Amino acid sequence: MAHSTGILTAASLMVAAPAAADAIERARRLASLRVGLHIVLVDGRPMLRPEALPALVDRNGCFRKNMAAAGLRIFVDPAARRQLAAEITAQFEAYAATGLPLDHVDCHKHFHLHPTIARLVIEIGRRFGMTALRVPLEPATALRRIEPQASSPQSLVTEWWAERLRARVHGAHLATADRVFGLAWSGAMTEARIAGLLAQLPDGVTEIYTHPATANAFTGAALGYRYYDELAALISPRVVAAAKGSGAALKGYSDLLAA
Repeated sequence: MAHSTGILTAASLMVAAPAAADAIERARRLASLRVGLHIVLVDGRPMLRPEALPALVDRNGCFRKNMAAAGLRIFVDPAARRQLAAEITAQFEAYAATGLPLDHVDCHKHFHLHPTIARLVIEIGRRFGMTALRVPLEPATALRRIEPQASSPQSLVTEWWAERLRARVHGAHLATADRVFGLAWSGAMTEARIAGLLAQLPDGVTEIYTHPATANAFTGAALGYRYYDELAALISPRVVAAAKGSGAALKGYSDLLAA
């Protein structure tokens, strides 16, 4: 899509989350909704029994929240890597059991920037028909055109790893977006910010991800996230008009393979 513009629109499913069954049923009723697998390996509950994952979970049976410590354990501990592969496989199996087409794959908190996780996700995912994987590269220059003081501190930390993930994804012949927005303003993708991004889309494929919900307070909600504002932004007339005015085609990751 070197001379065209596309916006990726899809939903991601956390298969071990408490409301997964409800989400799956809703997705089945929305035939046009593209759905992907949101692999959770940190700050969440596993698909496998916690006792099968002693190197990965805490005393409550949840994945550990400290990503640096978890990432180091994966690097140095062969048992952790075996357990990791088993859990990733279990999440792909659970998604396959839904019968939903697999549009794409991404990881909670972009943990697939970890090279070992990336390798396992690609190796295991291809067995389950994975054709697309998110690479979280966010250009800060685009953010500053909307808010001159804006920065993407997460991107400053992750850019080096994301560039290497992109090379790995391309080497595996998987589809991915040219850029992703949602890192710097995670939980605060307001109407003004989304409309601003839509007004300056470059050629290529752009993913804009959000966390919409009908309330800001619920079990598992991230502190400070403006879930309701993100939902309001997505359905606001201003954003709808900006999307139409951009001339961009609304696509799923799976559409990229046919482009």
